[in-house]
Amino acid sequence: MKVAIIHYWLVKMRGGERVLEALCDMYPQADIYTHVYNEEAISDKLKRHRIYTTFISRLPYSVKLYKKYLPLMPRALEELDLRDYDLIISSESGPAKGVIPSPESLHVCYTHSPMRYIWDQYYVYRQTQGIVQRALMSVIAHRLRSWDVSSSNRVDAFIANSTFVRKRIKKYYRRDSDVVYPPINVENYSKYCGGSVGDYYLWVGELASYKRPDIAIAAFKNLDKRLVVVGDGDEFERLVSIATPNIEFRGSVRFDDLRELMAGCIALIYPGVEDFGMIPVEVMAAGRPVIAFSRGGVLDTVVPGKTGVLYPDSSAGGLEQAIIHFESNLKSEINPEDCIYQANKFSSQVFKSRIAEIVSRHGF
Repeated sequence: MKVAIIHYWLVKMRGGERVLEALCDMYPQADIYTHVYNEEAISDKLKRHRIYTTFISRLPYSVKLYKKYLPLMPRALEELDLRDYDLIISSESGPAKGVIPSPESLHVCYTHSPMRYIWDQYYVYRQTQGIVQRALMSVIAHRLRSWDVSSSNRVDAFIANSTFVRKRIKKYYRRDSDVVYPPINVENYSKYCGGSVGDYYLWVGELASYKRPDIAIAAFKNLDKRLVVVGDGDEFERLVSIATPNIEFRGSVRFDDLRELMAGCIALIYPGVEDFGMIPVEVMAAGRPVIAFSRGGVLDTVVPGKTGVLYPDSSAGGLEQAIIHFESNLKSEINPEDCIYQANKFSSQVFKSRIAEIVSRHGF
């Protein structure tokens, strides 16, 4: 069986690329197709596969400016010749599913998210742009939405990475989907569990506006508690400038250091809305609880009162009240073993078994 995996772009190793690695474990003979490929930033596991790029990679400064070429990506996907492949798995977050498969092939789309910057997060992204960019974005997003919906008809089976994403697939594409949670290598984190717990709360992620690190910083400015912020991004300098001394920015850290920070924190602070959110599961795998805004993927992963707190008010004040509630009622009651048990439900083995089951159901 010839297998092709279509991944939106390969410029960093993040959550989507961990899913891609798991798919490559399942299909070691698979070829990978992507818009842009930065060889220096990709794992050795992915490099062992044949990697083909669309014409986007031949455009000027494509590795850095690939997002600027978004309007050309539908055409780039449709120019890929995939006639010889039996199984096509598209990894969708940016444009990936819009390839043209042969009538005999099976096209399965693993959906991390329908393109959020043209759908539910469109207004968030648009308000951060200048006047010219906003005008262009209105035209481009309108055309991309039409193509995104029409290209969904080329998919034989959708797989959503969470219940939250399944609802969005139904809303925008009017298609049903199975839910298969992304793979978490829980053993990489659980072995750090058991040490002493520090005096700090933890925020981890890309410092981007939609992840709402500003909410965490605003809340801790009013609390006499320590917050450690791990990650970098466009918002780094602005957030540092408004932070108080009890908020410490670590930037990017080594993987081992990150796991130690996770295992030693009082709790993870998670005020953003993510399609799934691997970080809360990783923290639970390290035996620590999560305090998260109750929307998005955390509704599938965090068990209120047992592995953390889900709070309904998205404001900084709402987060403050959630932290106070946690310290008063749950901080001493959380059992690290319960957190690890919950994290194990999202293991790599579970992911691979579910994907294989769905592909088999369609005759492959």
